[in-house]
Amino acid sequence: MKKLFVLTLSIFVISVFSVVTVIAQNNNSGNDNIGKIIANKTEFHFKFSITSKEEISKLTTIISIDKVVGNQVYAYANQAEFAKFLQLNYNFQLINSDINVDNIKMLDNLNSKQIDAWDAYPTYTTYDSLMTRFQLNYPNLCRTFSIKTLTSGRKLLFVKISDNPDVTENEPKILYTSSIHGNELSGYVLMLHLIDYLLSNYGSNSRITNIVNNTEIWICPLANPDGAFKGGNSSIAMAQRYNGNNIDLNRNYPDPQAGQHPDGNAWQPETMAFMALADSIQFTMSANFHDGSELFNYPWDTWAKGHADSTWWNYVGREFADTIHLYSPSTYFNDMGNGVTNGYAWYTITGGRQDYMNYYKHCREVTIELTSGQPPAASTLPTYWNYCYHSFLNYIEQGMYGIKGIVTDSVTGNPLKAKIFIQGHDMDSSHVYSVLPLGSYFRPIYTGNYNVTYSSSGYYSKTINVAVSNKSSLTKDVKLVPLYVNIQDIEDNNLISLFPNPAQNTVIVSFNKNTVENSTLELIDVCGKCIYRNTITSKNNIQTIDLSGFAKGIYFVKLQKNNQLLSVKKLIIN
Repeated sequence: MKKLFVLTLSIFVISVFSVVTVIAQNNNSGNDNIGKIIANKTEFHFKFSITSKEEISKLTTIISIDKVVGNQVYAYANQAEFAKFLQLNYNFQLINSDINVDNIKMLDNLNSKQIDAWDAYPTYTTYDSLMTRFQLNYPNLCRTFSIKTLTSGRKLLFVKISDNPDVTENEPKILYTSSIHGNELSGYVLMLHLIDYLLSNYGSNSRITNIVNNTEIWICPLANPDGAFKGGNSSIAMAQRYNGNNIDLNRNYPDPQAGQHPDGNAWQPETMAFMALADSIQFTMSANFHDGSELFNYPWDTWAKGHADSTWWNYVGREFADTIHLYSPSTYFNDMGNGVTNGYAWYTITGGRQDYMNYYKHCREVTIELTSGQPPAASTLPTYWNYCYHSFLNYIEQGMYGIKGIVTDSVTGNPLKAKIFIQGHDMDSSHVYSVLPLGSYFRPIYTGNYNVTYSSSGYYSKTINVAVSNKSSLTKDVKLVPLYVNIQDIEDNNLISLFPNPAQNTVIVSFNKNTVENSTLELIDVCGKCIYRNTITSKNNIQTIDLSGFAKGIYFVKLQKNNQLLSVKKLIIN
């Protein structure tokens, strides 16, 4: 172990020395102490100019681009990434990313009046206690979960808000997370404020009550606690963008274009925990909150091509930005011209969580940049709350709109996992699925007429036409017919009648036409197995089937002639 440590340390020293040497040779920052500045750094913040936006495609695979303003690129890198960047021979300027301690006020106990003011950054211990206290104070409305305890001892904490927090209901699930970049912390406090706002206003505010009654909301205020509390649990003064392993978590996800590990790194513990959560819960909509700019960034980030729902995305983004503009100065939230952009149109990245959630998890996730400060002064947080909270609510409500319903087996009534695909519209995994245990689905979509196809393995597909309007919901419950049942006859042509139905010991089958001679009467169970068969050789229009010995359940009475299905009726045996 000692030899391994020495080797690792030697490699680190060589890496730092190489970086210092190259910077010294190419230094244009005017700082004679450049070596001293970086010698103790694990994360670099810098800016440089490009001559063409096409350069971004290569740069984004090497460094973590924070934003692009005109031809000016602002970026972060760890030691290894920075060494690769230096080989490209760009002129650059290091940015002092040290946080102004005068701007940060830490909340270090639950008894402070600052809790109600929401104008301070909670210490990690206070944050943990706050999340726990939400459940203690509102046991009928929320649950606090940890999806992962990191090696530092810090947790990835969630609050789940619902009017029935222990019950899986037929409701859209909405995910809000913030600060996947540890130094982008406005959302850290604003999400805590949102949790408190939803819980404390339930029952007295009709809008909040409606939201909590009809959605399931999952909120993680701090998705990168190791980055935020890099210098220790009592302060964010040394917060950094990357996680405790010096990896950018928002470049660490599988990418629809660049593959499973687009950043060349193993999936981080935080990444794996979030992916496991997304595997277990089908989120309808999600938002990932950042700082550094002020805009609503919708998919895709990795591709130039538009999302199938780009019209809807722009509509939702405009609602988000325009609502902010109603409550804020004209100078706020208007980056990229008007505060809304397609990700690729701004700058491309690979391995982002937004594209992962949209492509692999069929969730509508957006990246929302809340402030240009990283992090903003604590005293400004209540102001940002007043600018933004109406839009936070708008976005949650959008998950309640569009097409929704339950997909079931037409024979058994059991819920199904089914694919819901819009013909001529869906592409690149923009379709959704109904999910068990309820078979429920939610498909946000822009106003219009659509042909929606429902399909599931072992069942006939069904296509229906729907007309949808913005800010309204259309319920379409769909029953899919098993392949072992003739779909044209499942609705019955009244050729046969059953009495009684439900039945117990016997059932009488009445034939309503004289075409049944030389036909075959069968009783089929729900697995498609024939458990009774009788050939009808006369024109007698009544047959009695002995049901004794048959288990309770759903069956089908089928009438066939010359291998043609004449009719089918569902029979229930009590």
